[in-house]
Amino acid sequence: MNAEPADQIRLLDVQALDVRLSQLAHKRKSLPEHAELDTLTKDLTQQRDLLVAAQTQASDTAREQTKAEQDVDQVRQRAVRDQQRLDSGVGISARDLANLQSEVVSLAKRQGDLEDVVLEVMERLEAAQERVTELTERVSALETKVADATTRRDAATAEIDAEVAKATKDREVIVTSMPADLMALYEKIRVKQGGVGAARLYQRRCEGCRLELDMAEVNEIKAAARDQVVRHENCGRILVRTADSGI
Repeated sequence: MNAEPADQIRLLDVQALDVRLSQLAHKRKSLPEHAELDTLTKDLTQQRDLLVAAQTQASDTAREQTKAEQDVDQVRQRAVRDQQRLDSGVGISARDLANLQSEVVSLAKRQGDLEDVVLEVMERLEAAQERVTELTERVSALETKVADATTRRDAATAEIDAEVAKATKDREVIVTSMPADLMALYEKIRVKQGGVGAARLYQRRCEGCRLELDMAEVNEIKAAARDQVVRHENCGRILVRTADSGI
């Protein structure tokens, strides 16, 4: 294949832009904010789940307290009624009087037991509510951190994307004026050789694979016409000759 020496030189510009685009893609993918957000998001999900569980427990305990207080109130009202009957003494036989007195004592004990239950439930509710408050603060703090990391990530990616857009446009400008067959060969080699399809021949060394050419290759390239597209025998990349090639 033949191509004007100037076009071969410009191939190095295309290669430099391709390398830069590859670097920018890696940089975008490897932004520390990505890992930070992954960790924060996992933590936030975990804390939100714990918060929902704590809120459920607090809600259940609050209902339990309401039920316990209702039980106490029912026993208290019954005890009040019995005491009022005892105090009035109207239409109460001696046997009924003894039963009422016994029931009042029993109800007093029952009320005391139920009030102990209410106190125990209140303590558990207070602990559950404190847990909800604690987890709510944790979730809020993590949400703030996630928002901050997201803002930093978006700013970093926007900056990279702007540079990518510029490099892509610069590449398009060069490529549109390049020979199609030369670009096709370059692209084929670039895909096969890990992103580098053309390399400068500098002081008899291929800057693609960093190997020095042997004398047979040097002599072969010396004998090649200036517009001949030459390739390195070792790596297969297009070798671009410049004033510093050493041949």
